[in-house]
Amino acid sequence: MEIERPDGRSPNQLRPLACSRSVLHRAHGSATWAQGDTKVVAAIYGPKSGTRKNENPEKASIEVVWKPKIGQIGKAEREYEMILKRTLESICIRSIYPNTTTSVIVQVIHDDGALLPCAINAACAAFVDAGIPLRHLAVAICCSVADDGYIFLDPNKQEEEKMKAFSYLVFPNLNVSVLPERSSQEGGEPTAHGIITSVTHGAMSVDDYLHCLERGRAVSARLSEFLRKNLEPKSSSESSRAG
Repeated sequence: MEIERPDGRSPNQLRPLACSRSVLHRAHGSATWAQGDTKVVAAIYGPKSGTRKNENPEKASIEVVWKPKIGQIGKAEREYEMILKRTLESICIRSIYPNTTTSVIVQVIHDDGALLPCAINAACAAFVDAGIPLRHLAVAICCSVADDGYIFLDPNKQEEEKMKAFSYLVFPNLNVSVLPERSSQEGGEPTAHGIITSVTHGAMSVDDYLHCLERGRAVSARLSEFLRKNLEPKSSSESSRAG
């Protein structure tokens, strides 16, 4: 039995995707990413000389600043900063620019659900726009679990508030690397079971989590294809959309 969601989507259907790059002229790299009415702008500044205090001077440092649409940053936003920082550190080749810091500014334009995955996707596109070497691209998705056990991908805010649990999953796109030639052989942090980042909230059984992984991995191919198309050379005024 196929379940229809409030907005008419099927359980595995994503909201319309939109991405634009080079949207901020003063940043070294920038991108917007939208999934439905959720929209985020990510800006990259750096690499700049000098690492943050207590960071390894032999590797590049990454700092993340989260800016909500309104109000002050809270506990949830601090957690988003930490997750985004760790995710970016795992896909960036930090040994290329030792003793430098790259700043990532995330500005929330509108939050209609699945905000963190949207921000991760925006940051990944912005890193490529800045020309910073990556081991591979990454795409993020939110999988939510309803009280009746049904799994829904990419929930909007209305759905998110009704779910008993959800998981943020980040998958590597190992088919595409954004590397300088001299770095192609550098070893990196391995991804466990083909996943870069996994964060869960709420009461989720092992079976629920495994189903989320399966659904998320399946749809990550579409996200990867959309991201790749938006990373192809184009004029800064162009914007690509997918329904």
